[in-house]
Amino acid sequence: MNPTDQNATEPVNRRILVIDDNPAIHQDFDKILRGVETHAGLSEAERILFGDTASPDEHPLFEMEFALQGKQGVELVANAVSHGRPFAVAFVDMRMPPGWDGVETIEHLWAADPDVQVVICSAHSDYDWHDFVARLGHSDKLLVVKKPFEPIEVMQCASALTRKWQHEQVLRAQVASLEKVVTARTEGLEAANRQLRHIATHDSLTGLPNRVLLDDRLAQAIAHADRDRQQFAVLVLDLDRFKRINDSFGHRAGDELLNEVARRLGGLVRTIDTVARVGGDEFVLVIGPSAERENAEQVAQRAIQALQAPIHIAGVDVYTSPSIGIAFYPEDGISAETLVAHADAAMYCAKERGRNTVQCFAPGMDTVTRDRVRLEGDLRFAVARHQLELHYQPKVDTASGDVHSAEALIRWRHPTLGLIVPDDFIPLAEESGLIAGIGEWVVREACRQCKAWQRDGLPPIRIAVNVAASQFRHGNLLGIIRSALDDAGLEPHYLELELTESAVMTNPEDSIGILEELSRMGVLVSVDDFGTGYSSMSYLRRFPIDKLKIDRGFIRDVMSRPDDASIVKAIISLAHSLRLKVVAEGVETPEQLGFLKSMGCDQYQGYHFSPPIVATAFADLLRAHAAGEEAFTEADAISTHSKLAAYRRSPGA
Repeated sequence: MNPTDQNATEPVNRRILVIDDNPAIHQDFDKILRGVETHAGLSEAERILFGDTASPDEHPLFEMEFALQGKQGVELVANAVSHGRPFAVAFVDMRMPPGWDGVETIEHLWAADPDVQVVICSAHSDYDWHDFVARLGHSDKLLVVKKPFEPIEVMQCASALTRKWQHEQVLRAQVASLEKVVTARTEGLEAANRQLRHIATHDSLTGLPNRVLLDDRLAQAIAHADRDRQQFAVLVLDLDRFKRINDSFGHRAGDELLNEVARRLGGLVRTIDTVARVGGDEFVLVIGPSAERENAEQVAQRAIQALQAPIHIAGVDVYTSPSIGIAFYPEDGISAETLVAHADAAMYCAKERGRNTVQCFAPGMDTVTRDRVRLEGDLRFAVARHQLELHYQPKVDTASGDVHSAEALIRWRHPTLGLIVPDDFIPLAEESGLIAGIGEWVVREACRQCKAWQRDGLPPIRIAVNVAASQFRHGNLLGIIRSALDDAGLEPHYLELELTESAVMTNPEDSIGILEELSRMGVLVSVDDFGTGYSSMSYLRRFPIDKLKIDRGFIRDVMSRPDDASIVKAIISLAHSLRLKVVAEGVETPEQLGFLKSMGCDQYQGYHFSPPIVATAFADLLRAHAAGEEAFTEADAISTHSKLAAYRRSPGA
């Protein structure tokens, strides 16, 4: 709204003050501005001057007050301002003995109210206009009217100046409002810019500096170190087996863990140090300046100690540990990139040397990192280049020694490195996001080979394949299984999926739906590494599973550690009470096998019977040791002890 529009909707301030030492002058002003004799002519004059549409009978309603001396008038002005009812116009006589003259009065008036419009009334003055300017300055709030004046002059001054006063107030209010808007928007833009800068330089999850800000901090650290001839340390910290926590409890739990780790690490360092998160479960600490080797190692050890305490996530106390690598400037590198790379290489060396430990960079360590990057690059093409293969380890009936099934175990036949076992490349596949493609290839190849053996006339057996937790939770597992079975022409009951205990216990309600669908298809499901996770007995009863596999860690010392023997016995008893079969893995001695027989374990696998072997060798073994085609009946193939037994034709042994 412009001032004119706003003025049209707001009442005009028509308060007028007359300061004159002659009471008769007061009466003249009162007659002119509030009298009735000249109203018609004055109103018509206003209409001509100001374009009003008022009728000739209308007249402005001025509110008058009077003072005989300048000091009295200034007091009235100050009092009016304090009560929020200021005067719009003051008519001031030039000579008012014995008090202030007009100019001095105006000076005091404007000191009390800078906005009041002033009309000087004088018959003869000791001042000319130049004197006014010299005393009062160039002001657009000052007019001079010579006595004697015409009533129309007074009326015009009163009408014009009250409107002028009103317009100035409206304009001032609008400017103030605009300034507030501009200020608010400027502050908003500054806040938005600060937020954008923070987002660009900080990790969105933990609030720690990200790689962008880390690079800047490293550049500053290098500059200060060069200037002061000092050193500083770079620590790269990576959480051990963090992916297992993500796979077991979900990404939200993983985020909670990362936030808690960030909080604990932040409490270890000084304000001049930096703790940054550069991605995933990797953190970088910049310690300096003058970070002696011993001081940096002490910080690393405190980090290990700080992460020893359990972190309560999803109702479970989760334990984590870090592997830490340290590099020093300028000894281990003179650029930020080299320092971080060398600290990273030392961190991987710490992982290879048992995890939960600290390693300082030494020449040659970076070859490990380069080899790891090179291995990941080779792994990306391993499937397309037909470098992956499956080896098969028999699952043996504990009582009869017959072979009814086998577990398919992946191997990588690298063109230069030879045969690589899963422990050396599966973690890399999980970290690099290649596990889904590799896992699908395993399922398809196992189904193809199983059907090929049947076509070759070998006794039909069931093939078990391992499914990664990420495949089970996020992949199109059901679609892949259906496609693999259809493409191979294999009946579903010849396929068994092995899932880790932690994988099925993550979001158990979702797991039940997937497991039930697999059971309807006719595919068997085993819980692998049982006893190492966080199974809930209530869920275990509800899961449509067929077997429990006892982790090899319990079998290894079953003959020497009574606790392990008790655990194995309890697992077998629990499984049988739930009408589940039990498979023991990692059986390597006759004594272990004898113990399992005495406990009633259903099946076993391990080097005592056979290591994992290639498909051709397994075919020869199958011919020699299988009980025969008739021994592995249709009932055996479809047997299940799960809650969905009704979906299958008959229970089996």
